[in-house]
Amino acid sequence: MSVTPASTPLLPLREELTLHPGPAAADGAPTWSLQDPVRNAFFRIDWPTFEILSHWHLGTAEAIAEAVGAATTLHLESDEVLAVMRFLQENQLCRVDGPGGTAWLVEREKATHSTVTQWLLHHYLFFRLPLVRPDAWLKRMLPKVEMFYGRGFFRLTGLVLLLGLVEVYRQWETFSATLVDTLSWKGAAGYAVALVFVKILHELGHGFTARRLGCRVPAMGLAFLVMWPVAYTDVNEAWKLTRRRDRLAVGAAGIVTESVVAAWATLAWALLPDGTLRGVAFMLATTTWISTLAINASPFMRFDGYFLLSDWLDFPNLHSRAFALARWDMRERLFALGEPVPEHLPPARQRSLILFAWGVWIYRLTLFLGIAAMVYYMFFKALGLFLFAVEIGWFVLKPLWNEIKEWRERWPRIRQSPRARRSAWIAAAIVLVGLVPWNFQVGSQGVLRTARHYPLFAPGSARVVSLPVPAGTRVAAGTPLVVLESPDAEYRSRQSTQRVERLGWQVDVAGFDDTLRARQLITQEELATAVSEQDGAERERGRYVLTAPFDGVLRDLQPDLRPGDWVSRIEPLAVLTDPGQWQVETYLSESEVARIQVGDGGRFYPETRGLPTLGLRVASVDRDATRALSDPILANSHGGELIVRERKGQLVPDHAVYRVVLRVEDAAGAREADKVQRGHLVIYGTPKTLLGDFLRTALAVLVRESGW
Repeated sequence: MSVTPASTPLLPLREELTLHPGPAAADGAPTWSLQDPVRNAFFRIDWPTFEILSHWHLGTAEAIAEAVGAATTLHLESDEVLAVMRFLQENQLCRVDGPGGTAWLVEREKATHSTVTQWLLHHYLFFRLPLVRPDAWLKRMLPKVEMFYGRGFFRLTGLVLLLGLVEVYRQWETFSATLVDTLSWKGAAGYAVALVFVKILHELGHGFTARRLGCRVPAMGLAFLVMWPVAYTDVNEAWKLTRRRDRLAVGAAGIVTESVVAAWATLAWALLPDGTLRGVAFMLATTTWISTLAINASPFMRFDGYFLLSDWLDFPNLHSRAFALARWDMRERLFALGEPVPEHLPPARQRSLILFAWGVWIYRLTLFLGIAAMVYYMFFKALGLFLFAVEIGWFVLKPLWNEIKEWRERWPRIRQSPRARRSAWIAAAIVLVGLVPWNFQVGSQGVLRTARHYPLFAPGSARVVSLPVPAGTRVAAGTPLVVLESPDAEYRSRQSTQRVERLGWQVDVAGFDDTLRARQLITQEELATAVSEQDGAERERGRYVLTAPFDGVLRDLQPDLRPGDWVSRIEPLAVLTDPGQWQVETYLSESEVARIQVGDGGRFYPETRGLPTLGLRVASVDRDATRALSDPILANSHGGELIVRERKGQLVPDHAVYRVVLRVEDAAGAREADKVQRGHLVIYGTPKTLLGDFLRTALAVLVRESGW
């Protein structure tokens, strides 16, 4: 309908509207709640609006403004009365009669109709399904639950909570082990049942509390957010409660109910013996604590935490008002347009609301991206891709586009703003920093060791005979380092020696014995075989004398190793190193390996304090991924950074990594390390952009997921 002139009669109010006293505003002014019983909707109005509605029977904006000015200290203009008129019309609180009113209602009804696509999108994202009308039942059952509202019960519950937490602390290992044991499909089914039960109690808590304070509860049911069911209770009539304490009680009833269940279930788990009941108590306790703290108490979504915070601050429509302030603040910081603030608030509260709005935006962005990924993987690829696009478009891109449209409307003023030009230069600089390749460094964790190192192991189970070389001694090639003996090798050596002696005697006396003479050729062949076996046995005995294969220094000799001790074949005894050549070994991912090549420089920073940093040069780069680590020093299971999994006694990298060896250019500085050292290294490879990895990963995912 067209704007009503000040002298034109105003539309009459609907007769079924009711007015309830509201809480005092932040400045102490009185407020009222205007109730539409047909839609069960409430509207908070201030003192000027109340006075205007009280004189609505006068019929025109001019008459109402004059009457309010004469009866109160308010000085109203006709435009303010017409603004109230527009508010009433937009919310369908006026009675419309005649052909004009009917035509306006028809136009408004047509405007509310949407296309099939729009309807599906809206109802896919959110819709409500009322299941029961519980008001009469809640009223009948209220006397039976009155005991749960007594101070004695809450004090007892507080004591139960304290005892339960103490018992959980005392039995923490059992509690955590039980939690791990329930992480299975069977456990997930149990948690689902517990969650349904807890949420029913949660909603009953809202309903009973609202009914106890005189509010009608017309419906309870399920609300579906992106096809995810969430229980809800219609307690809109809590708006008519005058005392903020009562409204907070209705809003907090669900959380309080869950907390009571959690407290008693926690103590029950601590006291009950192992069995089904204890398992049920555990699931109730953990489910309730998690759902209460992580979901219901969060003020970032329109759940209980949001309404509690809104009522506690006495700040209705907290999200929308905070968002309006944050958008205004962002535009002023970017463009300095000098626009009036959406509403005047104390500076401290204004800053808090702006920060709160940004927190909500970041939280929702993270949540909606997670939901988008979830719906993509829950459905078959075509539908999943469509739903993913809907999520991103509706919750992420649409708000951004709406803000961009606001900027377009202000474009002439933005172009003339010096602040806007400065913001544009800063944005260009940020994009330039993100797109220009300037990051030359490839960082990783590496291990410093000599280029030639020879670990000493026993060929088999053996006894230590002697240790002729102390640790730290420089030795020449061929020097015995550890002398061992093996009973099996000694036995085979003696057996082969005795056989050679016996066969040799038979060959020597064959001329004096006809039988031996007849077998002389066979005996000679057996003797040759026995000599070969004797040589092999002697070589086997020689293997138990561990000698130096090159000139070097004996390191890491077992400190408790003594002659007479027994050692196994998998037990390291010592390491022979060549201190003249050093290298650093590291493992890089595929994207990092692509940025380096043989000859690139680098630097190694040992973990041990006081040791010098070392200059490096890339010596070799493996082109095949490493299947298993030969040395566990870089594995996360041994304090390193490389994530590995143990499989058949080997450490297997969790993702594809490639071995890179770098030559140490300063051998003298490396000799100060004197032993194997772990540390951080930097390789100066091909530069990359800050956004390069993100764009490369996003493109790879797009290419991978686009395959049908």
